[in-house]
Amino acid sequence: MASKKKIAFIGSGNVGATCAFLCFLGQLGDIVLYDIIDGLPQGKALDMFESGPVLGIDIEVKGTTNIADIAGADCCVVTSGSPRKPGMSRDDLLKINAAVMNNVGAAIKQHAPNSLVIVVTNPLDAMVTQVKRATGFPKHRVVGQAGVLDSARHRTFIADELKVAVESVNAMVLGGHGDDMVPVRSYTAVGGVPVERFIEAKRLDEIETRTRNGGGEVVNLMKTSSYYAAGAATYKMVDAFMHDRKAILPCAAYLEGEYGVKGLYAGVPVVIGAGGVERVIEIDLTPAEKDAFQKSVGHVRELVEAMDRVLAAQG
Repeated sequence: MASKKKIAFIGSGNVGATCAFLCFLGQLGDIVLYDIIDGLPQGKALDMFESGPVLGIDIEVKGTTNIADIAGADCCVVTSGSPRKPGMSRDDLLKINAAVMNNVGAAIKQHAPNSLVIVVTNPLDAMVTQVKRATGFPKHRVVGQAGVLDSARHRTFIADELKVAVESVNAMVLGGHGDDMVPVRSYTAVGGVPVERFIEAKRLDEIETRTRNGGGEVVNLMKTSSYYAAGAATYKMVDAFMHDRKAILPCAAYLEGEYGVKGLYAGVPVVIGAGGVERVIEIDLTPAEKDAFQKSVGHVRELVEAMDRVLAAQG
C-alpha cells in the first residue's frame, strides 16, 4: 500500500482545528495537531479521531506538544501566534508573532524540509515573509492564506444581495490582507455576466467596503477571529496541493517582478498544485485597480519594514 500523506497543523486553535477537521473529512492524509498548550492538541485530536467510525474514515490523528512530531509532513499549516488584543499595538503584535514565526520556521526546516508551508497567522503579509526567511524555502513552498477567504466573503455578499447560488459568483480579492485589500470589480461576474449588469455602482461600493471589513465584522460580533470561513479557505489550498488540482486561487505569493512588485508577498492569483505555488497568473487590471493594488502593496511593504525595525530593536 502506498503511504498516506501527512498534514501538520502548527497551532491547534479554532482555525487550525477547523481546517484539520475538514482535511479529516476529505481524507487528505494523516493529521498532526501541534500546540504549546498541553492537552489542547491531544484532546482535539482524540475527539476528531473518535468521529472516524461514525463517518467511516480511517485517518490517523495525533495531538502533541512536541514539534518534532511534524517530522516528514507534506504540508504544514501555520496558525500559531497571538491574536491582537485590546491595548496591543501593531508593533506589539509584530514583535510577538515574528518571534513565533522564527521558531516555527526553524522547526519546519528541521523536521519537514520538503513540505509546502501555508501561513495563516496575522498580520499575514509580514508573517508569511518571516516564515520564508526562517525556513529558507524557495518561494513556491511558502504561501499565505488570505485572498481565498477575502474572495469568499465577497462572493457571499454578492450572492446574498442577488439571491443566487454562491457558485454562480466569480470574484477575486487581491493585494494585502488588510483594510485596503482590492476587490477586482472588472473580474467579478455572476453566471459569467459582469456584476455591474446586476448591481449599481453605489451598492457595489458598499459591498466591497463590507468585504474589506469582513474580518472585523466577525470580531465585533463574537469577540474573536473568524474560523469556519478561514479554516475552509485554508482547506481549499491544502486540498489543491494534496490532490495536484492546478487550482487558480488568490493567495499571498512572493513576487519577483509580477505586477510590478519585487521581493514582497502580495495577494495575487496563483496556480496551486503538487509543486506548491506553480505559477503566478498576471491579469489586466483597470487603471483604478492598478492604483489600488499598488497602494495596498505599499502598505504591505510598510508592515514588513515595521516588523524589521521591531526585530532589529529586539536584537
